[in-house]
Amino acid sequence: MRISPTLKFSFPFLVTSVSALAFSSSSSSATKVAVFGGTGYVGSAVCERLINRGYDVTAVSRRGVNPKPGNDALEQVNWVSGDATDPSVVKKIVEKSDAAVHAIGLLFDVDSGLANFNTIVSGSGSLPGDESTYDAITRQTMFNVIDAIEKKGSFPSLGKKEKFPLCFVSAAEAGWPDVSGGSFVEDNLAPAWLKKYLGAKRLVEARLNSSSKIRAAIFRPSLIWDFTKFDVLPVIPIFNLACAVGVPFVDKTVQVGTLADAIVQGISDNEVEGVQRYMEMEELAKR
Repeated sequence: MRISPTLKFSFPFLVTSVSALAFSSSSSSATKVAVFGGTGYVGSAVCERLINRGYDVTAVSRRGVNPKPGNDALEQVNWVSGDATDPSVVKKIVEKSDAAVHAIGLLFDVDSGLANFNTIVSGSGSLPGDESTYDAITRQTMFNVIDAIEKKGSFPSLGKKEKFPLCFVSAAEAGWPDVSGGSFVEDNLAPAWLKKYLGAKRLVEARLNSSSKIRAAIFRPSLIWDFTKFDVLPVIPIFNLACAVGVPFVDKTVQVGTLADAIVQGISDNEVEGVQRYMEMEELAKR
């Protein structure tokens, strides 16, 4: 039987109910979110937005203090001082959470010879510790989070068919092997420290893709910025222009607010999964 298209005007409540059902079916049941690296440039922006969306947020970092005293949203975060390279620390946090964000990272590790520059390029001004290698900070901390989630067994606060939402901040360059010219740039032009940096990111991505219990949203931003990041502002137009004219191994830059909004959507929407490049981030941030 063919239903008249005018029927929807006769039953507006039906249209509304169907729309609400479609929305709820894609919405995650998560309410308690752990943000690893919560005091950092990206992590603090994510924490602020999660609080504004009504989530119960626990932020874990070495410092464990609110990076912006007086910020109404961040004052509501549960700030925890802890070392995410310690599996027992991560396990305690994950056990009390039903979603997580991994925003721990550094551009220059202790073996790069450029570690002191982190105070300039890091949005939070952090300086790496003596054991802060790419492997420890990126791979080990994230593997600890994944292990804790997988050993948790069940997620009673989530729906029966829901996987554990986990957002990971990777890097656009981690996708170089998948684009024209990317492998050449990495093999022949990239410095040794960058290859190690990307290697750690890719190990995490591979592990996430192999998990059957995790709904992983992998965010791959290139340069992350806002108008206070004077160190990167001069090169933002160069990256954006290169992307606009079609250079395949250069992605458009991403404002930290856009990335943070996209990550929050990655937590709340069960349909967000897999690699998210700048175009997906921009779309998610508008929802």
